[in-house]
Amino acid sequence: MNETQTIFNTANSILNQMPFPMMIVNHEGIVAAWNRQAEKTFGYSVDEVLGTFVPFIEQEQAGLHRDGWIKLLRSPDPCHLDKVAFIAKNKEVIFSSALVKAFTIENERYVFFHFEMNDEIQNDPSPYQELISMKTGLESSFMMLTMDQEGLITFANSNFLKRSKWTPKRIIGKTFWQMFPQTDDGTVLANNIWASLKSGKNWKGEVEKMAKDGESYWVDLTAIPIFVSSKNPAYFILLENDITEKKLLQNRLEKIAYIDQETGLMNRYRLEQIVTDLIQENNHFTFVYLSLDKFYSLKEIYDEQTEIVLLQEFTNRMKMYFQDSTMARVSIDEFVVLTPLGEWFIQGFLAYLKQHPIYVKGLALPLSISGGITKYPEDQSSFSHLVKASHAAIYKVRSEGGGNIISLTKADHKALSTKALIEKRLLIALDEKNLKVLYQPQLNLATGKITGVEAFVRWEDEEIGIVTPDVLIPIAEETGLINDIGTFMLEQACLQAATWHKKGLNLKVSINSSVREFRDKNMVLQIRKVLEKTNCPANLLQIEITEKFALEAEAETSIIQQMKQLEADGIVFVLDDFGTGYASFRYMQLLPLAEIKIDQTFISTLEYQKKVQKLIQGIIQFGKTINMRVLAEGVETAGQQELLAGFGCDAVQGYHISHPVTPREIEKLLK
Repeated sequence: MNETQTIFNTANSILNQMPFPMMIVNHEGIVAAWNRQAEKTFGYSVDEVLGTFVPFIEQEQAGLHRDGWIKLLRSPDPCHLDKVAFIAKNKEVIFSSALVKAFTIENERYVFFHFEMNDEIQNDPSPYQELISMKTGLESSFMMLTMDQEGLITFANSNFLKRSKWTPKRIIGKTFWQMFPQTDDGTVLANNIWASLKSGKNWKGEVEKMAKDGESYWVDLTAIPIFVSSKNPAYFILLENDITEKKLLQNRLEKIAYIDQETGLMNRYRLEQIVTDLIQENNHFTFVYLSLDKFYSLKEIYDEQTEIVLLQEFTNRMKMYFQDSTMARVSIDEFVVLTPLGEWFIQGFLAYLKQHPIYVKGLALPLSISGGITKYPEDQSSFSHLVKASHAAIYKVRSEGGGNIISLTKADHKALSTKALIEKRLLIALDEKNLKVLYQPQLNLATGKITGVEAFVRWEDEEIGIVTPDVLIPIAEETGLINDIGTFMLEQACLQAATWHKKGLNLKVSINSSVREFRDKNMVLQIRKVLEKTNCPANLLQIEITEKFALEAEAETSIIQQMKQLEADGIVFVLDDFGTGYASFRYMQLLPLAEIKIDQTFISTLEYQKKVQKLIQGIIQFGKTINMRVLAEGVETAGQQELLAGFGCDAVQGYHISHPVTPREIEKLLK
């Protein structure tokens, strides 16, 4: 359906509500719209008329009226036709006047006909009864006003008079603007409504009105411009529903939702709204985040009443010191102040608290606070970033002993902004699967063949460029996105292992996993689903864990159980970076580990440090003793590889063998 058809479908719907015969024809005299009242008056149904020549004139005789028709099409003004004879379907002649107006839709001229029936036709009361019924229904259902073109009130129904407390004599002639609160906001709103009406547009919304005695009340207002025969509205109708009770209830609920009941301060949700509004209006402000030090220790030392006194008295001191500033309680022991005041004044709050200690049962509480000062827009540009910068500042203060309010350096803010950008772009990259996987081959020293690969995530973002793993992984772990990366890597690794398997290449693929992922009780189910979905044999998947992971898993039975279930499926577990963490023979005994990876920090000095050579020999021998395969990573020279082979190491990986490469390049190395 094209746009013109849509317009005329809408026009038909509107015209059908009108109590007068109406039609629209195009420049060739073809009927484009024909309302129900025209059907009733002239006898032609809409199906008979639409798309055909006007039924009142024989097409052969149209030439007789050509000059007048062209003049009408070109005229910008409406035309009135007096007592024209129209032939109805039953051949009866009907005399009617008509208001005619030409207009343009999508570069094509159309003509609108509004038939004004003579007295005989008007004996049919149905259309006029419709108008009367409609007017009666509106008056009984709404508070109703009418205004003239100057905005002066010309009529007010009883519902409006009752609610507004005006009398009929007093209300007539008052202005539209006098019905609104006489404030800047009230005037701006009234002007906006009036501008909309004068431009010929309806206006709808919730507004505050003012009764004669000055009492405020709220209405749901619909304001409608009424056209008669000109381009400009002839008058205006206002229909109102009283919603004062609803508004008062809403205000009470908002107070409950946005006000902290213990302190009377606004809560975090309301604070975020205010900060967002300030940012949208580009208002400069300072965001001061204050956290009570050792709050929970104070709670344990004293009774519950102390907590209430502490919070209320601390709030009172904030209000006294930061007068005319916006304050909020954002958690049980954290507060925010929005202020234009300078940093030196803000830091003076520490001295103010010492001068005005909080007493409980005659004793001064040993209270101290840590805080962060962040400026908008100089430091950060959104509510969440202001909060994150504040947390970073407080962490820095507490790492130095607490009891201070500081600002972060420009370098700190730049690092936080970069981190926030990486987090945002990483979410997009995961959603659009823009991460890449490269594979580093692992060489079996006994056979001289590549028997496995380790999968590495690589990310090059179009906005921030290459993000190295040492930057990506810590941010992913902190934000919880490491699980999403882990899922992505698992799927890609299994898919690649299955692809190679179909080609007859039984390469084991290793992926790194975190203890956080294995704390998910559905980890086993998730891995099994991926293996099944990709048709990957379980024995081709290897999962690498760190010594830190192993140490934490040792204390969590559920993790050990999941690892053993996966081992039973055929999956191999590898202990990565051996020797750099918290070595423990206990987790060697408890966890289903099949391979040790010697960290590259040992390998880098292997060729010229005898002590390192003996250490690595010991590690390899240790692995053999407990029937574990040993692989050395970070091998960069032929000398290192030769020594490791001599020590009995099973496999090696590193730049001497190959950098992490694409699957196609791995296949080339196998030839």
